[in-house]
Amino acid sequence: MSKELQKHLQVDPDTGEVLPAETDFGSLAEELVAAARGQGVELTGPNGLLTGLTRQVLQTALEVEMADHLGYDKHDPAGRNGLNSRNGLTPKTVRTEVGEVTVQVPRDRAGTFAPAVVPKYSRRLAGFDEAVISLYAKGMTTGDIANHLAEIYGDEVSRELVSKVTDQILTDLAEWQSRPLDAVYPVILIDAIVLKVRAGQVGNRPVYVAMGITLDGHRDVLGMWVGPSGGEGAKQWMNMLTELRNRGILDVMIVCCDGLKGLPESIVATWPNATVQTCVVHLVRNSLRFASKKYWKEITGGLREIYQAKTVAEAEARFEDFATEWEGTYPAMIGMWRRSWGEFTPFLDFPIEIRKLIYTTNGIESLNARFRAATRRRGHFPNEQSALKVLYLAVIERRHNRQNPTGEIAGWKAILNTLAMTYGDRLGLN
Repeated sequence: MSKELQKHLQVDPDTGEVLPAETDFGSLAEELVAAARGQGVELTGPNGLLTGLTRQVLQTALEVEMADHLGYDKHDPAGRNGLNSRNGLTPKTVRTEVGEVTVQVPRDRAGTFAPAVVPKYSRRLAGFDEAVISLYAKGMTTGDIANHLAEIYGDEVSRELVSKVTDQILTDLAEWQSRPLDAVYPVILIDAIVLKVRAGQVGNRPVYVAMGITLDGHRDVLGMWVGPSGGEGAKQWMNMLTELRNRGILDVMIVCCDGLKGLPESIVATWPNATVQTCVVHLVRNSLRFASKKYWKEITGGLREIYQAKTVAEAEARFEDFATEWEGTYPAMIGMWRRSWGEFTPFLDFPIEIRKLIYTTNGIESLNARFRAATRRRGHFPNEQSALKVLYLAVIERRHNRQNPTGEIAGWKAILNTLAMTYGDRLGLN
């Protein structure tokens, strides 16, 4: 070990641990780490430099807290007045971001000392829990996280501990799912993602997601619900929409969805004045399911002429030309469009700014991409709660240098002006 490094370190004569010198800790932490790397001193693990640094910080903080609690410093004669005073130490091991650290927690004779830096009954410091939850939100399983932490910090972390840490967010999830909502939403987007969930046996379960666009132009995930394995149904939709209404939503201008069975009728029953718009992107995607791949380019080109028409009459004329060309080959595809026509055309009455906003559920598609990233490595979820926990973390996670799927919509002021001209007092802007 170099002389430069030695002057900043001390070796415990009993344990052989390498520790930082007390007087140099705060100002020389970065220098110590760099020097330690160069001299081969361990950074983490039981005898690691960072472990020693963490122990010293915690121990110093505990002593400061005790001095503040009693009103005098350690060894101060003021403590001999017969009032509450120090009463020895209790060893306690806590898990931190650099592994397990053992500190000596001071006691007072009155038993009233409750440290904040290492709380009573706590065996993990906040940074550890935050790291676990962050990794869980990024799609790592409990086993992945346990193995990752063991490799990084050099000590074993059980899957059960990881699960308990992530369960801390269940209270936040419940509050989020029942929070009050705005009275009016110009647009609500509804979609579903399918996950494998165990309920007796593993099966595909739809998770319905509702995203609202607020009067301020922000996307807001309103709620998520795990549906039955049999798929969508009117009863399920009514339960979901009634919950949204009971949480405060009195009126919605436009609801964009994927033509899910029973959903349009449930929307109108919940908000009678709402316009139901079928997601055009989903219609195009579903059309290609009926067609050979070699015709996809021709079909998407023909459909683009329909949904980019300037008027409903123009769209109808283009659709009839499209049907004449393809109905003989793919009658199911044309039949799907005829059945969906009433929910397909509403957006054609709006200017281009609003068309882009409502003819696709791309806002939710961006969120679904996060969901898929968070669930891809999990074969299945043990229960509904576990599935919702992962999706909730994906909703609230903020990612740097990436567009936030719940962020503000570009050009919102122009869109809001058009909405105000169309819906007037219903928006409640006056």
